Amino acid sequence: MKIVISGFYGLGNTGDEAILKAVIDNLRKELDNPDITVFSLSPEQTAKEHNVHSVYRGWRHHNKLKVEALREADLLVSGGGGLLQDAYPTKFLFGPLPYYLLVVLLAKLCGTKVMFFSQGIGPVTSKWGKFLMRSLANLADFVTVRDQYSKDYLQTLGVTRPETVVTSDIVFAFTADEEDSAYESLPLTGDEKIVAVTIRPWFDHPDYIEKTARLLDELVERRGVTPVFVPMEGKYDTPKSEEVRSLMKHRDKTYMLGDHFTPNQFLNFFRHAELTVGLRLHALIFSALVGVPHLGLSYDKKVESFLKRSGMWDYSFRLGEIDEAALLENALYLLDNKEEAQAVIAPNVEALQREARRNAQLLKEKFGK
Repeated sequence: MKIVISGFYGLGNTGDEAILKAVIDNLRKELDNPDITVFSLSPEQTAKEHNVHSVYRGWRHHNKLKVEALREADLLVSGGGGLLQDAYPTKFLFGPLPYYLLVVLLAKLCGTKVMFFSQGIGPVTSKWGKFLMRSLANLADFVTVRDQYSKDYLQTLGVTRPETVVTSDIVFAFTADEEDSAYESLPLTGDEKIVAVTIRPWFDHPDYIEKTARLLDELVERRGVTPVFVPMEGKYDTPKSEEVRSLMKHRDKTYMLGDHFTPNQFLNFFRHAELTVGLRLHALIFSALVGVPHLGLSYDKKVESFLKRSGMWDYSFRLGEIDEAALLENALYLLDNKEEAQAVIAPNVEALQREARRNAQLLKEKFGK
């Protein structure tokens, strides 16, 4: 079976690279020797890392190769991740939403079937974005989404023609190889009580920077923790993490992990944490996968939806609604009651892992040969 995968790949975002690895691994597990091509911004690197074919994803180059790949393919897998949204500027043919839906249209013009795979939907707020969703997203042959909110949101956008099944984020089907290079890159003794911190830029409610800094200072003073900043998308996360550190009284007690590690290496780093605090969705998912309590600061429905499914929403906050006293109380509780929190997380993660594996299983049922 020949499959083309379209997503936010080859741009250095750890969460999206984890999605790609999980998609490829699960397709290979379910299908007999699938022939996979990935549309990537770094095609040579993607091809080498995953042993796949890869074509440059942008419209500036290699459009003939994209058309050829789609013509030869049995299926376009669009996803996973939050591709169908216009939170970032969306113009006539620019922005994530037009790009991914134009790839869908191109696939259909080439006679290729389309599956939206483990996607999180929205927000879609512009008139142009809503028009594109009604007119082009309905071209898909089958859809799996990572939460019920996304399924309901598709309905409100008028995307009703393809069958839609709720599964979970495909990263819950991520298979990790045990190795510790990320942890070993830091000058740690092994006795530290690590709090992993995941900061990303967000324009709304920027007070989370100061509130995170004050929280970490309190945790250093009260529980002797060692905050380690984990930049899942280095060019954006490292500067914001340094901004938090600059506001801390105890910044000398903190560390910054390098940004050059693979998803597998980042995931294994979280095994060493007592608690994860922050914004990045896939850092929180990695923490759940390795049984680490996680306190999320939700900037988007996708983060909130995940935290509700993992069982950690009661300890978490939406940006703009962070109560500093409650934030500290919740962090202290999770640090002091790690086993109780793990007992909440474990069965939820098991269910999410089963649902994540269904994405490839459903693909095989619908399109497999």
